[in-house]
Parts: sequence; C-alpha cells; structure tokens
Amino acid sequence: MIEALRTHVSGDTANTTDTAMAAPDALAAAAAPAGTAPAAPAVIPPTGHAPAAALDLSALDLAAVEAAVRRAAADEIMPRFRQLAAEDIVEKNGPHDLVTVADRLAEEQLTAGLSALLPGSRVVGEEAVHADPTVLDALSGDAPVWIVDPVDGTRQFVHGDPGFATLVALAHRGEVLASWTYAPALDLMAVARRGAGAELNGVPLHTGTPAPGAVLDVAISHFDFTTDDQKRVLAALDTDGIAPRPCGSAGLEYLYVARGEIDATAFSWENSWDHAAGLLLVHEAGGASGTVAGRPFRIEGGNALPFTAARDAETARRILGLLAAAN
Repeated sequence: MIEALRTHVSGDTANTTDTAMAAPDALAAAAAPAGTAPAAPAVIPPTGHAPAAALDLSALDLAAVEAAVRRAAADEIMPRFRQLAAEDIVEKNGPHDLVTVADRLAEEQLTAGLSALLPGSRVVGEEAVHADPTVLDALSGDAPVWIVDPVDGTRQFVHGDPGFATLVALAHRGEVLASWTYAPALDLMAVARRGAGAELNGVPLHTGTPAPGAVLDVAISHFDFTTDDQKRVLAALDTDGIAPRPCGSAGLEYLYVARGEIDATAFSWENSWDHAAGLLLVHEAGGASGTVAGRPFRIEGGNALPFTAARDAETARRILGLLAAAN
C-alpha cells in the first residue's frame, strides 16, 4: 500500500516535509472500490532523517550557480539548436536514446564551473554516468553532489522543438537542497531551495489544487521508453477522470506541475538527473510525490516504480492507488 508521501505545502497551510502516513489503511481508500467510504489519512512528522542543513548553503553563491547554468546553455546548447549536423548526433541505447555534441560539451562546462563554486563537491552527469557507471556512487557518499542533465529532452532538441531544458540539482547525503530548471529556448528559469519555496523567473510558484471533479491531466512515461509490463501498469491511468499523455522533457513536466498547468506525472524510470531537480521544484511549490511502495523517491536509486509527483497529496494518492493496484 501507499504509506508515505513527500510533501511541502507553503503559504497558510501547515508545512510537512518527508511526511509519513500513520498506517497503510489510511491510504487504502486510494484504490478502494467505488462507493466505499474513505478513511481520513493521518499524517505524522518524519523521523530518522539526517538534517538537510548539514550542508551550509550560506557560503554558496546561488546566483553564481544560475549564471553558470545560463552560460553553459548560451555557450554550448543554443548555438547548436536547429543547427545540428548528422555527425553531431549519436544513438546511445537505441534510436530514441540520443546524445549530441551539445549534451557533452555543456556537461563538461557545467562540471568544471559547478565544482569550482563548491570545492570538494562531486558531479553526477548523465553523460559521465553513461561513460562510467561508477560515477553514480557519489550519490551515496558524504560529499555534496551536483546532479546534471545538460539537455533534458534531447529528442526534442534534435528535432528543433524548444521543449528541452538544462537541469541541475545540489544534493547532500541523499537530500536535494537546491535545483535549477532552465529552458533556454523558452526563456524559463525555475529555482527551488529546500524549505525556501520555488520561483519561476523570479515569481513565486504555487501548484494549487485541481478543481473538484476536473479531469486530471497526467504526463506519463513515453511509450517509446517503456517495457510491455510498464505499459500495462501505466494503462491503469487511462480511466474516467484522468487524461494521461506521453511526457516530453521530464524536467519541463515537473515545471508544469509546479505551475499548476498539469496535475501530475507518472514515471517508470529513476535516473536521478531526470528527477532530482523537478521533484524539489514540485515540493517547494506545494506539491507531493511518492512511490508505489509507500516510500519517498530516493535519488540514489532502488525505488519501487512507477512513482508520481502531483499538485497536491490527494492527487498523488489517487494516482498511486491506481498504479499500485495494477503493479
């Protein structure tokens, strides 16, 4: 059953982070038959977590991080947007899994720039992990870690679609502390800091809640990247009151949740560079997330899949209830 949701509600509502549900039965209503009276979930504070403040961000120039992200996009990504030659594009694991020279060079620039901003930090970048999977070990270490996806939505980038983003998150001991989601072709920069909210182009972000009775707009893993079993589980969302659609850039789908433009995501893969920045963004904008195993999503991996991020806890429970029943 779904026993836990990670939430952060801002504004006048009571704040809870890494919230744990008091009992499995409390969320049983998420998958209960129609007509069954739901039990009200009881929420208790989180326990057993190392304090996220173990890394003092006061010494880090957050504006300099944003500048480094913008600079990498300006230097290595945007000059190649709609200008790629055939030799600039390589298949990694199949025709839908692409990498370009822009991905590689932007990640190299970000790796150098971010490491300089926080001496002693490590970088886990998508392309570095592809070349050497042991790079992922840094996520479980004691050093601060920058998690980098230089071009999230490479397929969109290759096809001249502006729906791609550069994603950067800063994590320490498994906790994501800050994130930057930058869509250079759309002129969107979303920044989140743990416990301090989220902003888009300097304006505070709030997920809001879906209108009562409204059909939920849910971005799900694109079927080009899913197994038959994953397709079967995700198909549980093709039901009354929910309108699932294939996702584009994962980072931008999280931004759309944070803006209240869509209601939820349901993803069946767990690469940290795709999810770390967006999950913090959604949480700090007031949203919720969770996995079908009833645990918060772990950036180190080993998650039960699928998982969701949603505008509010009620929506997350509904999505997870359907997925858990089909899992």
